Amino acid sequence: QVQLVESGGGLVQAGGSLRLSCEASGPSFSRYIMGWFRQAPGMERTFLAAFMWSGSITRYADSVKGRFTMSKDDAQNTVYLQLNDLKPEDTAVYYCASRTSYSSTFSYYVPNSYEYWGQGTQVTVSS
Repeated sequence: QVQLVESGGGLVQAGGSLRLSCEASGPSFSRYIMGWFRQAPGMERTFLAAFMWSGSITRYADSVKGRFTMSKDDAQNTVYLQLNDLKPEDTAVYYCASRTSYSSTFSYYVPNSYEYWGQGTQVTVSS
């Protein structure tokens, strides 16, 4: 059974930092591709960052490039999202997601491309 569990959210002042974690359990093929998304109230879920677990390229949304960094710990089966220089507009529920394989129709940037999702962790940035 595939399970993704996020943690690390909280309340932080503008300019502050947080590190989100996503622990993945289940067969290793279930985390072939990992991604981070966020969803603010009344808004669509939007892409933040993603990579192939065994790859070397990380894709970022333009809105977070240079502020957010995605990384992983193979031994812990955990991916991280480091959030720096946080702004009030970063307030949202943050989700990690995974997919078991790549296909010609797959898009890193589209939520529906991912098969598994965590429960989300709330990030609130005060001004």
